[in-house]
Amino acid sequence: MNPTQPLHLDGASRIHFIVGDPIAQVKSPSGVSQAFQDAGLNAVCIPAHVAPADLARWTAGVSLSKNVDGIIVTVPHKFAYFDLCATTSDRGAFLKSINTLRRNPDGSWHGDMFDGLGYVKALALKGCSLQGQKALLVGAGGAGSAIAYSLVTGGVRELAIHDEDTARRDALVQRLAALGQCTVVAGSSDPTGFDIAINATPIGMKAGDPHPIESAKFTPAMFVGCVITAPAVTPMVAAAQALGCGTLTGTEMFAQVKDLMVDFLLGA
Repeated sequence: MNPTQPLHLDGASRIHFIVGDPIAQVKSPSGVSQAFQDAGLNAVCIPAHVAPADLARWTAGVSLSKNVDGIIVTVPHKFAYFDLCATTSDRGAFLKSINTLRRNPDGSWHGDMFDGLGYVKALALKGCSLQGQKALLVGAGGAGSAIAYSLVTGGVRELAIHDEDTARRDALVQRLAALGQCTVVAGSSDPTGFDIAINATPIGMKAGDPHPIESAKFTPAMFVGCVITAPAVTPMVAAAQALGCGTLTGTEMFAQVKDLMVDFLLGA
């Protein structure tokens, strides 16, 4: 928080949670809380470490609290929250994945997914145009599926998706191809021939992790992205930067996702 603007926290504060398993790596509680306070709202964002087996019970419990207005969702709960929402956006319904919830007037939850929108916005700010580009995406999970949807609807001419869970990959490929926006195929970790290569998996968070995309095959003309926020620059992204590639880090992505989530939580 800004030391010149102390956190306003008292009995009237409105509470928003960010829930995940693990949760220690997230940086958003401070930034989201600051955004609330900058908007003149007496509200804070609090981390919650909840295992998948406990998620429905935890959500039911916090829903009883009259001052809990929102829930931000991180790994691995984005798909599970689709079933815990009473209503969702059309985007959330297509993806069956949710990363932000706010209250309906009756107290139930309305969900939406902003990972893809935020990623495409961040790409544009880094000078990466999607129009007519050939993109490789590694990861078909909650964030990956959202990014894939936004790439397909954002102008790429071809998207290849790679995921070790081939059933999940193939299901996503089939559903995105049915939109008729561009060519969508199953891919691999080899970026040869692609204009854009994005990692949307947790691979790279731990020291010694392999590069999720074969960085030895990067070329300077490629744009390379990642969703990981800790470390701020993953070894794969560092390898791309060393070649002179344009890059997008998870932290740069999340800055845009955060703004979209806060707007949504504030009712925009």
